[in-house]
Amino acid sequence: MDVPNPNLGLWRTQSDQLPETLTATMKSNEATTGGDSGGGGSSGSGTLSRKSSRQTVLMSPGRGGKNTHIRKTRSAQMKFDFDEVGSGAALSRASSASLGFSFTFTGFTMPPDEAADSRPFSDDDIQEDLEAGTRKKFQTEPTLPIYLKFTEVTYKVVIKGMTSTVEKDILNGISGAVNPGEVLALMGPSGSGKTTLLSLLGGRLADPGGSITYNDKPYSKLLKSKIGFVTQDDVLFPHLTVKETLTYAALLRLPKKFTKLEKEKRAQDVIRELGLERCQDTMIGGSFVRGVSGGERKRVCIGLEIIINPSLLFLDEPTSGLDSTTALRIIELLQDIAETEKTVVTTIHQPSSRLFHKFDKLILLGKGSLLYFGKASEAMVYFSSIGCSPLIAMNPAEFLLDLANGNMNEVSVPSELEDRVQLGNSETETKSGKHTPAVVHDYLVEAYETRVAEETKKQLMIPTPLDDEIKSGVESMKREWGASWRQQYSILFWRGLKERQHDYFSWLRITQVIVTAVILGLLWWQSAVHSPKELDNQAGLLFFIAVFWAFFPVFTAIFTFPQERAMLNKERAADMYRLSAYFMARTTSDLPLDLFLPMLFLLVVYFMAGLRQTADSFFLTMVIVFLCIVAAQGLGLAIGATLTDLKRATTLASVTVMAFMLAGGYFVKNVPIFISWLRYLSFNYHTYRLLLKVQYETISPVIDGIKLDSGMKEATALAIMVFGYRILAYVSLRRMKIY
Repeated sequence: MDVPNPNLGLWRTQSDQLPETLTATMKSNEATTGGDSGGGGSSGSGTLSRKSSRQTVLMSPGRGGKNTHIRKTRSAQMKFDFDEVGSGAALSRASSASLGFSFTFTGFTMPPDEAADSRPFSDDDIQEDLEAGTRKKFQTEPTLPIYLKFTEVTYKVVIKGMTSTVEKDILNGISGAVNPGEVLALMGPSGSGKTTLLSLLGGRLADPGGSITYNDKPYSKLLKSKIGFVTQDDVLFPHLTVKETLTYAALLRLPKKFTKLEKEKRAQDVIRELGLERCQDTMIGGSFVRGVSGGERKRVCIGLEIIINPSLLFLDEPTSGLDSTTALRIIELLQDIAETEKTVVTTIHQPSSRLFHKFDKLILLGKGSLLYFGKASEAMVYFSSIGCSPLIAMNPAEFLLDLANGNMNEVSVPSELEDRVQLGNSETETKSGKHTPAVVHDYLVEAYETRVAEETKKQLMIPTPLDDEIKSGVESMKREWGASWRQQYSILFWRGLKERQHDYFSWLRITQVIVTAVILGLLWWQSAVHSPKELDNQAGLLFFIAVFWAFFPVFTAIFTFPQERAMLNKERAADMYRLSAYFMARTTSDLPLDLFLPMLFLLVVYFMAGLRQTADSFFLTMVIVFLCIVAAQGLGLAIGATLTDLKRATTLASVTVMAFMLAGGYFVKNVPIFISWLRYLSFNYHTYRLLLKVQYETISPVIDGIKLDSGMKEATALAIMVFGYRILAYVSLRRMKIY
């Protein structure tokens, strides 16, 4: 005998309640509508809809006996508009309620009477945050409005091969416009030219073909202070917190008229506006450092740009790698920014249907050509007018990307395109009988050119009606740094110190130095020198110290500029600081950190090995090692700045350090005259001679075949290397293509 399924009976009972639920809902709605007929029914029904929605959320089944039949009570209390009932929204919600789908809030139960009296939603209500907490509408101060126009924009790149040079077209005559208060989306498949077009509009690429104007004026570097550019990659310092990252940006980028306290307050305001209070004291994080989430990182990157209150905001795929909910949160933030008379342009790869309907204007690119420009809401209408309509219900963005890729699956084929295939050869049709992407692409480009392009170009040729104040605002802008050179240096110095102290004081590096020092101390345990015959053994220790503290900093410094090049490009493109201030801060902020590890090393080795036990000898040894470190670090900086490719830089550094070590005076005593010049370039040679002098000048004037003198030549040579290598690194940075 089969056992009856209790769940089956429950489903039937709940299904039977559905007609009763809808009947009660419609009667309640009629009564309410009738009561409001005298005062304008449309607004009343809209308020009622929001009120009923709020009641649905607020009411929850409790755990006491009074709420045992809460589903039936709640279903009877629901109120819906007639439009919602007709469209199926009420049916969906009522059935969900009657089937028992509900939200339980622990410790919170609102009686039905109180729920009915709760206030309805209004436009000013705080909306639910899509990640956590609540989201307030983003607000910024008004700024100079900028009308962006671009006509027949083209761009080519030169590809150099082994035997030939080829020019490749990236963009082919792109035209469009975006005004303050609008969000323009650049959409298209990978390789269609979205990022290139965005970079051209943002002034990040030089020599574009065609015309790009800002308030009918060409681009000028003075516009940098009015443009915010968010790159696709989140280029941030991983060991800085969210608050520190935004505060340093505010101190560097905001105008001098703001005081330090006002700049810090502005950073805090941006943190609050972006909903980052919860994570403001959390490190950004990176590949090997745990930090904030992807959505929070993206909001920090946006905050770095909006902190200057830009007139133009460019974003390269701000939703890349984010889930649909977080992506919607980002796009809503862009809408809020645009509503304050800002001009927003963003690339988007494959948005959801909710995201697609948030955009004001749309540019669809395919293989560098323009397939559509106009209102995003009218894109489907346009493609339907040329005979391309989806045969099934689908996301508009997916449909448009299919067309841009030349994919006509589940899409109606225009008769004109059918005629082309029938008249063409087998080359225009695939083996399966489907149209080739090239044929579809050519048809879409030709359709846009014949139907829309000419009218669009005519409209773009009309001068923008601007006030004299707005025109003069663009023309009268001057390049102004947010801080003086001294302030820039100070801010970058402390920022660099905070960022790199985690690497310098990591347990791995400290362990490496201490273990090496202990091994050396054990090998040369109490090897005191009292006569010239005992020098040979201990001289090897001094040479190893000279080599170790030359090799170690070189390969650490090599990675400095190649790793920070992306950050340097980003911040220099925004005119955050002078290159000279950055270079000085970057090189000097390492000096306090560089002194810690050699002190730790020498404290262990010096006394374990029984080196000369006087205070003067100990501190002079420390100074000599420190000079060697700074000189070797300068060489690493110069190599890293000259060769930004890490493989080539590492190879050159290995060969150079090996040559300097061999010419250091320990392995080869009599260097041939035709290569003897090499030892004078070797910081190992000068460091080794100075260490011998400090330790053994009272024992013998000649040590291991090396005649000791005053040491001034060696000290001078190291000092020249300290500054000379750094000057070479700075010149190399100047020659790099940094914005």
